[in-house]
Amino acid sequence: MSSWYLLITSPASRKPLRQKERETPLTMPELPEVEAARRAIEENCLGKKIKRSVVADDAKVIDGITPSDFEASLTGKTIVDAHRKGKNMWIQLDSPPFPSFQFGMAGAIYIKGVAVTKYKRSAVNDDDEWPSKYSKLFIELDDGLELSFTDKRRFAKVRLLQNPASAPPISELGPDALLEPMTEEELFKSLSKKKIGIKALILDQSFISGVGNWIADEVLYQARIHPLQSAATISKEQCGALHKSLKEVIEVAVEVGADSSQFPSNWIFHNREKKPEKAFVDGKKIEFISAGGRTSAYVPELQKLSGEQAGKEMVQGKKKSSKKSRDESEDEENVKNVKGKGGKKRSESGGKKKTPVKRKSNSSDNDDDGDEEEEEKDEVEETDDDKRAKEKKQKGGKAGNKKPPAKKKSPESGDDDSGDEFEEEEEEKKVQVKGKKGVAKKVPTGRQAKKRVK
Repeated sequence: MSSWYLLITSPASRKPLRQKERETPLTMPELPEVEAARRAIEENCLGKKIKRSVVADDAKVIDGITPSDFEASLTGKTIVDAHRKGKNMWIQLDSPPFPSFQFGMAGAIYIKGVAVTKYKRSAVNDDDEWPSKYSKLFIELDDGLELSFTDKRRFAKVRLLQNPASAPPISELGPDALLEPMTEEELFKSLSKKKIGIKALILDQSFISGVGNWIADEVLYQARIHPLQSAATISKEQCGALHKSLKEVIEVAVEVGADSSQFPSNWIFHNREKKPEKAFVDGKKIEFISAGGRTSAYVPELQKLSGEQAGKEMVQGKKKSSKKSRDESEDEENVKNVKGKGGKKRSESGGKKKTPVKRKSNSSDNDDDGDEEEEEKDEVEETDDDKRAKEKKQKGGKAGNKKPPAKKKSPESGDDDSGDEFEEEEEEKKVQVKGKKGVAKKVPTGRQAKKRVK
């Protein structure tokens, strides 16, 4: 039991698709996918009695009822009809309650030996067991036909309801985009009251039901409307384009049974899942932003913000451009400074290899060009004031002779020699310790100074 239940065929030609065409697109079930499932049940299951059913023991998907009670409610019932609103479907039996399906991210209907559309997250391989291990509801009909609702991701909901149309979530849905389309005038009037982004609005199932992420991107691309454009600022002309593209995109997708290989080649759909650097449609670059809480594909060259939003976008663009220019200028200047310092050091060294010196701490605010070399680790670095003081003191001495610092006089000596006064001042002077700015140390005097000089 393998290939008979997942033979994928083209709804138009009913001929098996080539392997490349059978590759599943990266979409979740939206109105066209759910409608394809409803039509498959309508065409193959009406008037047939449920012989037996198997309901999965999965409380996350099977909502509000035990598997045994669910199975007992279905056995012996006849399938009368199949209904859909938005992305929800329910099977009408000859008496209530009725099973309803909220497809979630990967819900799918499979019928043994019947072509039903598939998409990546719901695909079941031909050699998988039947019913699939992902089956949440399996039904066998009196003529031997079998169908299964599967869900790999477990975000779907399967319920048993007395009147699905009047119970949540179906009762909370807005008009169905295919079955109950708004007129252009109604759409324009509704948009004028909404001050949120247009994509967020059409994704809202209480506004229009059945539109999901890929349909919203396609509709806005075809209408040349930016996903973030405020709904209240949509012009009548834009509203007309939106109304037209919403109708056409959904009708075309439904007509081909949600088989994406038959979607028009100029649709953004075929490129919206590609990497940003490789995403193009009709030679124009596709970019990706967040709109309505979803990743959104759009073409900036064709889908531009209008009105006040266009002005704000321009100002923001200029700010970003200005910041980028400043950053680039600073980078160039830093590179020049680094090169300049390197050249200066090389010229001073005369081509000889220099022993590298330890850099000053990054916390230092010193902006020197780096020409100074630090002393050895256990030595201190004199300040400019210290150097001037020494030079002043040595003026009276012989040229070329280095005079060691005078020995500090004892306080008991009472000597008023001017040299003592200078030594006291010198003793109070501070210098920076190597590698640490702001950490000071008194200049050694007396015997310590003599030892240090030697």
